[in-house]
Amino acid sequence: MIHVYLDDSRRCPEGFVLAKTAAECILILDEYEVDILSLDYDLGWNCPTGSEVARWIAASGKYPRKIYLHTSSYSGRVSMYETLYSCKPDEVKLYNGPMPDDILAAVAKEG
Repeated sequence: MIHVYLDDSRRCPEGFVLAKTAAECILILDEYEVDILSLDYDLGWNCPTGSEVARWIAASGKYPRKIYLHTSSYSGRVSMYETLYSCKPDEVKLYNGPMPDDILAAVAKEG
């Protein structure tokens, strides 16, 4: 199982696979079983956003086990959270914010 970090500009935390675009993230989610997914919203000028990934997850039902929203965009965070929450299975954990340091440290130790 892998951990995925969607962001076009921030440094990818140790132990995560980096996806820089929504399309790349969707491809990874479609091909691999994902434990932790951390989503950014703004992915570059005129580029699809993290909301496209959230809509794809909700439509496909391919939810990771845990989802964090590390975006600095308040409206983007709300949009992604509402999309994901509306269809998420009970066993999926959805966090309306970034990963805490202890989770980042634990993932880094795994690798």
